[in-house]
Amino acid sequence: MSSQFSVSSNDVDSLFPGTVPRVSVIIVNWNGREHLVECLDSLAAQTFRDFEVLLVDNGSTDGSVALVKERYPWVKLTELSENTGFATGNNRGLLYATGEYLVTLNNDTRVDPAWLTELVSVADSHPAAGMVGCRICSYDEPDIIDSLGFGICSDAMSRGLFRRQRYSSLTMAPVEEILMPSACAALYRRAMIEEVGFFDDDFFAYAEDTDLGLRGRLAGWSALLATRAVVLHKYSRTGGTFSPFKIFLVERNHYWVAVKNFPVSSLLMVPMFTIARYWRQLQLIMVGAGAGGEFKESGATGMIVAALLKGIMMALLGTPRALVKRARIMNKRRLSPEEMSQLLRRYRLSFRELLDDAGPK
Repeated sequence: MSSQFSVSSNDVDSLFPGTVPRVSVIIVNWNGREHLVECLDSLAAQTFRDFEVLLVDNGSTDGSVALVKERYPWVKLTELSENTGFATGNNRGLLYATGEYLVTLNNDTRVDPAWLTELVSVADSHPAAGMVGCRICSYDEPDIIDSLGFGICSDAMSRGLFRRQRYSSLTMAPVEEILMPSACAALYRRAMIEEVGFFDDDFFAYAEDTDLGLRGRLAGWSALLATRAVVLHKYSRTGGTFSPFKIFLVERNHYWVAVKNFPVSSLLMVPMFTIARYWRQLQLIMVGAGAGGEFKESGATGMIVAALLKGIMMALLGTPRALVKRARIMNKRRLSPEEMSQLLRRYRLSFRELLDDAGPK
């Protein structure tokens, strides 16, 4: 795959100008060879130069490792023997990261040359911000929004706000407050990570960034969006939009997000809200609308339903472990339950938005 960014030898030679880079970009890769050239070339073309790139390969069999070794010797490569998921992959990368700012980046992205400049500028100017998100848009249609920070539903399902809207139709300041960023492309302050930890290994993938974001907010850190830090994303090219495995992980993990982070009053309502979501999803499937239409077209109805039931069962089995983690989180929290409830209400995502439901409520 060709890249729109040209990469000169001077670009590569100017990486790692100091002994300790300010920024560590962590990329987790699993059989993403077809995406890596464009992603890494766009990183090499960054106007901000004081950064390192750590690529954690999750046991790829498509030649990803050979490609990186041959074409990108400046990338610090960690080879794992099996797919450990997005969460553990990033945690492994953190072991070797030295920057004061830790930046996660999906392998199926292309970043604007000024991406890191904008992210670092916002982080430097706002020391209370533990997280800085990006303007993440569609790779195929760069004006179509993928995520401008996450919103969260009453049952702890989360998704990018303003998804599928045109960015040109919005009026946004260079810096906006958000609930939390998508880890597809996000900056995390090391000081926050040292306080609340990085991703939860038990999540494997999906909603791990929602969990981390809420832990950061409970600890009193703010989250901002750098609207000029532009990333183009090939949405769900690795996990698949409606793969049974993704459904299993999303269903299981959203319960754990709630158990670990929600105020008690909100947590007790999660089962009721989840049933309401299932009912709306069933209605959309019956009429083939919104996410229900995509589900119907997937042709894997039986497998997806089985994955959903498995997700619920595994969530229940993992609840005692999640409650232990909750106790640790709540012992360190700086936000009161009421303050957290207000924050969740402020960034509430409706089921209609979650399910791309254009019909009447």
